[in-house]
Amino acid sequence: MGSHATLTVPTPERMGRLGRELAALLRPGDLVLLSGELGAGKTTLTRGLGEGLQVRGAVTSPTFVIARVHPSLVGGPALVHVDAYRLGGDLDEMEDLDLDVSLPESVVVVEWGEGKVERLSEDRLEVRIERAIGDTADGDDQDPRRVLLTGIGPRWADVPLADLG
Repeated sequence: MGSHATLTVPTPERMGRLGRELAALLRPGDLVLLSGELGAGKTTLTRGLGEGLQVRGAVTSPTFVIARVHPSLVGGPALVHVDAYRLGGDLDEMEDLDLDVSLPESVVVVEWGEGKVERLSEDRLEVRIERAIGDTADGDDQDPRRVLLTGIGPRWADVPLADLG
């Protein structure tokens, strides 16, 4: 059960716009699982999400802090941006991060979360970003990307992901 879509995103600017469009579909308590190789555009997409949600603070890769909270400027959900790369086996550690927000009232975006966050919620949006043109070692940031969106669980059953882009 759920919905899915595959989009081709030609430029980083368009990736940011996709993030803003996606933000319009998100609501408090949503879990977004972002995957893709380094440099694929995960942070660019998340930055667009932050703009769309109108949160405070520049969205950068949370590499050194594991989780960064961006409070809403407009009374909407906070954006919690998590880098699970260094988290252990699963996200019991999420509870230990001592975030100053309630996860059910926030939009939680997790990078590198495969195999770690799935049990946090039966509902989640999985976003996989791939280079559209094979794997070139000197992968150019300007290369088109393929973005696979998969909504899992009842929350996403009727969300028109295919309307994005």
